[in-house]
Amino acid sequence: MNFPRTLFEFQDQFATEQACRDYLTGLRWPDGFRCPRCGMEARNYLEVRQLWVCKLGHQTSLTADTVMHRSHLSLRHWFWAAWLQTTQTPGISSVVLARQLGVKQESAYMMLQRLRAGLVDPQSTQLDGIVEVDEAYVSAGRVRRVRGGRGSGKPIVVGAVEVHGEYAGRVRLRRINSAGEVDILPFVQKHIAPGTRIVTDGWPAYQNLPEYGYDHHVVIGADSKEVALNLPHIHRVFSLLKAWLVGTHHGVSSKHLQAYLNEFTYRYNHRRNPMKSFMRALGISSHIEGPEYEELYSAGEPDGWVHSNPLEALYNG
Repeated sequence: MNFPRTLFEFQDQFATEQACRDYLTGLRWPDGFRCPRCGMEARNYLEVRQLWVCKLGHQTSLTADTVMHRSHLSLRHWFWAAWLQTTQTPGISSVVLARQLGVKQESAYMMLQRLRAGLVDPQSTQLDGIVEVDEAYVSAGRVRRVRGGRGSGKPIVVGAVEVHGEYAGRVRLRRINSAGEVDILPFVQKHIAPGTRIVTDGWPAYQNLPEYGYDHHVVIGADSKEVALNLPHIHRVFSLLKAWLVGTHHGVSSKHLQAYLNEFTYRYNHRRNPMKSFMRALGISSHIEGPEYEELYSAGEPDGWVHSNPLEALYNG
């Protein structure tokens, strides 16, 4: 499908609601409509209600089971939100998006949160080769290293980044309960392929990695600054994360931190071709349903940051 390379091309290509519908239909069913319930072809299309009816009588809307499900906003609003979120290098805040689209900030915030859920790729592959791993204490206004436990009261983020010589490759980020092995090891096993050379500092949580099939290399130094110099890529990732959280979003709550980590991960992993991120984001989004607005606040924040909202359970690819 043709992809708009400039703002003017985007405006021309998606000038009408029907144009947006045609594009999204092509993303969801490139080989023609298939019922998500039974796999049957379409029998007819109800123009007034904008529903497909399959040969067994099941009715399906274009936005069902997507991040746009049950939204009262137009597809044009969603397309513009996706474009502004994925193609602007620093991203966009809900305040700015609301002003750009002429909607309430609550609506803009909900759109961005749903789109962040859509940025999670369930088919992402594991990191391999050489991977730096470290963890950091991330708050609304700053990022610093921490070795705190569950009682620290501060969110901790573990990160992994591929190393290709002087350059960094793909990254993975996850909010964890503590900097202990019980929380770090599952992250490593999920996101890093066995046999990979993992480079860390001397923190005890990493000492058993060889038992799980990893080639573990520990960097040493006279002090923490020297050790950090030997883990340049993951520390650069944390520095960029800090600048983005503070510069674009002016701080975020710990309750929704994982959603922002998802967005940052997607941005970082597609930083060399940001324009195409829009098309991929919509393609992924068309298979992942976002949370309802009330679900973002319906549950409290229990001890240990148990995943209390849907965005926390979906983490990044």
